[in-house]
Amino acid sequence: MGVVGVSSREKRSFGQSTNLVGVPTELLGCREFNAHPVELHISGAREMNKNLFEMLSHAPDLADAGLAFHSYMNAMFGIDPEQREGGDRARRFRASFLRLLKGWGYDSNGPEGAVLKGWVQSRFGLFPTFHKQVIDRLTGPVWTAYVEEKMSSRFHNNSIHTQLDMLYEFCQWALATFVAPGKTHLTLYRGTNSFDEHQIVERLDRRRVVMRINNLASFSEHRDVASCFGDIIVTAHVPVVKMLFFNTLLPIHPLKGEGEYLVIGGEYLADASYL
Repeated sequence: MGVVGVSSREKRSFGQSTNLVGVPTELLGCREFNAHPVELHISGAREMNKNLFEMLSHAPDLADAGLAFHSYMNAMFGIDPEQREGGDRARRFRASFLRLLKGWGYDSNGPEGAVLKGWVQSRFGLFPTFHKQVIDRLTGPVWTAYVEEKMSSRFHNNSIHTQLDMLYEFCQWALATFVAPGKTHLTLYRGTNSFDEHQIVERLDRRRVVMRINNLASFSEHRDVASCFGDIIVTAHVPVVKMLFFNTLLPIHPLKGEGEYLVIGGEYLADASYL
C-alpha cells in the first residue's frame, strides 16, 4: 500500500486501519476533517489519570497548570534530571517526552523524531510521509530505517507512548481552557525550501494548494519566525485537535523562543507563497 503515492487511486491512502482516537484514519487524514474537525481523545488517557485533571481544574492560569503537569509527570515517570542522570551510571536510561522534544528541536528526522512520528502512527493511524527521505512505500530501506529508529530501546522505554498520550491530552485541555477557548482552528506558518517532506497533492491556483503534511510537523505562530526556515511560507488553518504541543504549554522545555507548535498531519488546504 502506498503512503504518498501520486496516482489518484493512492492519493487518499493515509495510514493504517486502526487508531486510538475513534475516528477512521482515512477521515482523520483528509482535508474535510481538517476543515471541519471533531473533538479527539486518546482512548483511556484521561480516564487513567483522573487525579491529574482534577488537580488541573484548580489551576488559576496556564503557568500553574504547566507546573502541576510537570510535577505529575516527574512523579509518575521519574524523569527529573537527577533521577535520570544519577550517580549509578549502570542504571538504564529513562526515556522522557522532554528528551524527545529536545531531539526534535535539533533534528526532526533524528531518532527522537522517529519515536514521535511512531506515536502519531500508533495513536492516530497516520503514516509518516518523510523521515530523512520520502517514504513512498511500506517496504524497502527508507521504511525499515524509520521503523528501526522508532522502536529503538534507547527512547522506547519508560512507557514513552503513555507519556506522549498525557502530553497530548494536557495540550488539548490547556488549549480549550486558557489558550484558545471556543476556537476550532489557529492560523500557523511553516517555512520551507522544497516540498519533499510536505507534498503538494493539488494546486488550486497560484497560491492555494492542498498539501499533505507529514504525520508530525513543526509550525510557528509567527510568520517572520517561519521565514527563517525557508523562502516559501506555508500558511494553514490548523485544527486545535491536531496540536500535540505549543511553546508556552510548559514552564520548562527545550523548544522555547520560536512560537513552535507540533502539528499532526494529513491533507491541509494551505497558502504557499514566496517571501
